[in-house]
Amino acid sequence: MQEKRLFDYLFEQLESFPQEKAFGHKVDGAWTYYSTAETVRLVNEASRGLLELGLRPGDKVATVVYRTSPAWVVLEFAMAQVGILNVPMYPTISAREYAYILRESEAKYCIVGDGDLYDKVEAAGADLPGLKEILSFDPHPKARIWTDLLSEGDLSEVEQIRASIRPDDVMTLVYTSGTTGNPKGVMITHNNMIFNIEALRKILPFMPGDRVLSFLPVSHIFERVALYAFTAFGGSVSFTGTDNLGGEAGDLRAIRPHFFTTVPRLLEKVYEKIVAKGLELRGIKRALFFWALHLTDHWYFGYKPGLLASLKWKIADALIFSKWREALGGCVKTIITGASACPVRVMRTFNAAGVPVREGYGMTEVAPALSFNLVEPEGAMLGTVGPLLEGVEVRLEPSPDFRPGEGEILAKSPGTMVGYYKQPEKTAEVIRQIDGERWLATGDVGTWVEGANGIKFLKITDRKKELLKTSHGKYVAPAPLESALKEHYLVEQAMVVGDDFKFVTALIVPAIDGLKDWCHRHGLTWTNVTEALQYPEVQRRYEMLLERINPHFSKFEQIKKFTLLPDSWEPEKKDGTEAELTPTLKLKRRVILRKFDGEIKAMYEDKAG
Repeated sequence: MQEKRLFDYLFEQLESFPQEKAFGHKVDGAWTYYSTAETVRLVNEASRGLLELGLRPGDKVATVVYRTSPAWVVLEFAMAQVGILNVPMYPTISAREYAYILRESEAKYCIVGDGDLYDKVEAAGADLPGLKEILSFDPHPKARIWTDLLSEGDLSEVEQIRASIRPDDVMTLVYTSGTTGNPKGVMITHNNMIFNIEALRKILPFMPGDRVLSFLPVSHIFERVALYAFTAFGGSVSFTGTDNLGGEAGDLRAIRPHFFTTVPRLLEKVYEKIVAKGLELRGIKRALFFWALHLTDHWYFGYKPGLLASLKWKIADALIFSKWREALGGCVKTIITGASACPVRVMRTFNAAGVPVREGYGMTEVAPALSFNLVEPEGAMLGTVGPLLEGVEVRLEPSPDFRPGEGEILAKSPGTMVGYYKQPEKTAEVIRQIDGERWLATGDVGTWVEGANGIKFLKITDRKKELLKTSHGKYVAPAPLESALKEHYLVEQAMVVGDDFKFVTALIVPAIDGLKDWCHRHGLTWTNVTEALQYPEVQRRYEMLLERINPHFSKFEQIKKFTLLPDSWEPEKKDGTEAELTPTLKLKRRVILRKFDGEIKAMYEDKAG
């Protein structure tokens, strides 16, 4: 591996392909950018200012923002080159969780974005004497703004420390969003992240000057590594929020990105909006839309239609698919998705329509990837997370609880973390010594699928800790069932239940647009989703959905009952109750089980023994 540190990528960009629009965001509705040269100047001045605060290599500074800005990038590079560890926190977590992270990490300062973040961190810091000050990225009546840190002058101390930073030094603490318990601080080095960046360099068709739209939180290692990668590749990065992406005046059309990263839930929402728009059409337009949509059902990577089929695809592309691509800006080379499983139907539809979406797999503890579906069709397979990155090894640990060919994924990668900060016992639970080598126990269950040219693709079949065990002793993997449900246009979210019960049930959150259209087409008055769920016809429609899905699973896996819930599960609740999703949109199963205990018990009242 090269003797490189993460901040070196910024200086390499300045030397090799400087950008006039290196990092930008909207200010008062207008796009404003820092050039590479300006970014470097501000990074050096911010590093000097951080040292003047009394900070030294190994100290920690926390950051928390709703939306990334060029200022956050400046502080990130500024901390990295003088050995200060950035501790990015999710904006949607509670004050209690902020207090836990700030206390354990011993952060001396915290820099916050706009909205309620100052108040939340202030409340968290009331009993933290080690937290010296809260600064702000935006003007705030109680806080100094980040530009107060900028200090012009002699850079000799900055340069001296920068020269002393080693690639295997810990660069950051990334606290996992975790579905249970307190978050754990993952210690990640420069080398861990650089391995992932250089692996991406070999995969993505990126050219200097390509445009990137960034809207995921940089508190997630997925987006943070992507940001460094796009810096390394010479990209022009524009920051926005998920609320500003779509529509005629949306940022996708304004920026016309070549690349962006996303999580599957956002792709699902785009897919749902596409279907909802199709449902609004009438007559021949509606017929054409769903004819084109159904055409994608038989698509796969490497698909080559015959003469007649090619003509159908050309018509569908001209009338339907081209409009979808234009809605995404019209220039997308690759959309990268990760963090959780993307439904096959969503992946299939986008790729068939000429929008290249590629799914990868990993976790915070490997900074963050182990495998990735390649851009070349022969290197990608639907339903899998792709071949392993070059330099990664995986072994599948079998168990009587798994199906033949499945096993827990143990990984050996140059991206593997040093360990969990101050938690050696937790580290020992996931880092196993096998034949003198460190293997990470991912907790995921997987299998191998062979593709064209003998390429081995990794397929994730479930989470080891999320396997349900019925009272008959049968193990049920919830993820495949949930994915099958969510592929239908009438389902937004779903969670399978069955641990210690005789049979499997499901909690289902309907997709409002799809259900509303269905009600209109079947002569049912629509007032709101709560009232719609009272219609016997609606209940019967979801029963029919289960009747279609269940035959694809073993008898003991099939969903016998379900409950429809009117409200979506969210990563943040305005009413102060506990959120049902993590900040990365994974199900908090224990929270959902607790919140809907009454509904679950009702499904088992007449049959549970």
